[in-house]
Amino acid sequence: MATNTAKAKIERSIVTLLLIVGGIIISIPFIWMISSSFKPESEVLMVPPTLFPENPTLANFVKLFESMNFGIYLRNTIIIVLLSFVGLLLNAMAGYGFAKFQFKGREKFFYVILATMMIPGQVTMIPVYLLLNEMGLTNTMAGIVLPGLAAAFSIFLFRQFMTTIPTDLIEAARLDGAGEFYIFFRLIIPIAKPIFAVQGILTFIGAWNSFLWPLIIANDESLYTLSVGLALLQGQYANNFALQMAGAAFMVVPIIIIFSLFQKYIVEGFTMSGLK
Repeated sequence: MATNTAKAKIERSIVTLLLIVGGIIISIPFIWMISSSFKPESEVLMVPPTLFPENPTLANFVKLFESMNFGIYLRNTIIIVLLSFVGLLLNAMAGYGFAKFQFKGREKFFYVILATMMIPGQVTMIPVYLLLNEMGLTNTMAGIVLPGLAAAFSIFLFRQFMTTIPTDLIEAARLDGAGEFYIFFRLIIPIAKPIFAVQGILTFIGAWNSFLWPLIIANDESLYTLSVGLALLQGQYANNFALQMAGAAFMVVPIIIIFSLFQKYIVEGFTMSGLK
């Protein structure tokens, strides 16, 4: 028994060591990006290279907002993120409807929604663009946001989770005189916090990284997002690696922070939704 315990400890120590070494190796590019964003342009190209800046500066970040209109891109991205959370709420309502309401054609309609998940987004871009163009919504914030408000995967995930909520609990609330909106906002949402956390993270990451659709639908630079601005930065300042690192860090760090804070909810939410 003692031999098996010692062997298990050794194996655990080796696995832990390998994970630490692997984590450090994987983190090196990220650390290099953050470090380079605070370096002067001349120091980035120094040989031998320095891991940490010898003369740290915020000039690169200042230049992003003064010369590249990153303030406008940030504003647009935040607007898209906030409106995407409105879509998250709508998807939750749809998932709740499919899970707990009986209506004609429910299953068929749900299968049609699932079928749309098999269609690549690139295939639908041209038809959606033509529809928005007929509605006069091209080159507008509404045209950027509207197509992304409803997501089949999000509806599916909410539906899977909400089927686990006891129907008797909802019926009891109805017998007490609670309305449907009251039940949803005061009963269902608190119970569904794990899946809301999962979808909130995914929604934030998707909206924060939105690139292709804003680039297609918007012709005005005042509607560009941070991802589009970063692509412009790489084109206009191709040789200024410090500035590019600052732009990349400005894009990545918020996602890392959000993911680090809520990562535990991802596994919990997927597990409780019946996904393995």
